Amino acid sequence: MSPAAASADTDRLLAAARRALAIEARAVEALLARLDDRFAAACRVCLDCAGRVVVTGMGKSGHVARKVAATLASTGTPAFFLHPAEASHGDLGMITRGDAVLALSNSGETPELLLLLPHLKRLAVPLIVMAGKTDSTLGRAATVALDVSVPEEACPLNLAPTASTTATLAMGDALAVAVLEARGFTKQDFARSHPGGALGRQLLLHIEQIMRTGAALPRVGPRARLGEGLLEMSRKGLGLTVVVDDDNRILGVFTDGDLRRALDRHVDIHTAAMSEVMTSPCKSISPQELAAEAVHLMEVHRITALPVADEQGRLVGAFNVHDLFRAGVV
Repeated sequence: MSPAAASADTDRLLAAARRALAIEARAVEALLARLDDRFAAACRVCLDCAGRVVVTGMGKSGHVARKVAATLASTGTPAFFLHPAEASHGDLGMITRGDAVLALSNSGETPELLLLLPHLKRLAVPLIVMAGKTDSTLGRAATVALDVSVPEEACPLNLAPTASTTATLAMGDALAVAVLEARGFTKQDFARSHPGGALGRQLLLHIEQIMRTGAALPRVGPRARLGEGLLEMSRKGLGLTVVVDDDNRILGVFTDGDLRRALDRHVDIHTAAMSEVMTSPCKSISPQELAAEAVHLMEVHRITALPVADEQGRLVGAFNVHDLFRAGVV
């Protein structure tokens, strides 16, 4: 064990971490009072942009800029990151008329960013600046300047960018979310830009792709005996039986929970009708809904299986949580 590790007292380590988090939390909270007409103007620059939002920054601000660009791009605003040091060596051509630029700089005096200003002026490209000093060279040149200053860094030396980068990232997220809502961006839009991996499966998979249909559906009529409903539920293995009328419209469901309640009431399983013990009305979902919506519905209502109904309320499918697991949605 190194001397530094050996001398690291647990209480001191935790105290340092709590201090850092408290400073960063205050830095983000302070941004609330700065959300004004300038922030709305920055949003309008993004909404009016016919091209792409080019996000740029150097050093730690550059790392934040990459994340902000990625967030914008994934939420309906075409955006990419431009390294300002590379811009003066040929990458300036990536900025074209119709674009907008979002520049991140704590000092507002980053030399590599200042070199961009004549090019942006020539192209009449609007410039949004997020800076710790809005009266800086970048701030004064901006179409809109947003104040992301912090009174102190979380670093005990007040040197390493910590609270300042957190505040800038939070303001970037606020910008992306506000623009997302203004565009009317939907879950389906989000899914189209996230087709890969588990996230893509959650967002792109529809109920009709995972539900059981035809002979695999557990269903009985309302006059069927409770014993018959139990046998149907056991045969189909979904954890529920759907009670339907003669036109296959869903009247209710019968689950393990309904069985326990029926037994508590000393219901005779040989004589009781399904209409007496079913849950009605019941939750159902459309086959066109996203599987992620089913996960939400099941979590909120603490249920493990759902019938699927068409627009007329007819039973067209059913599924349970195991089907969602197999599909990789949860």
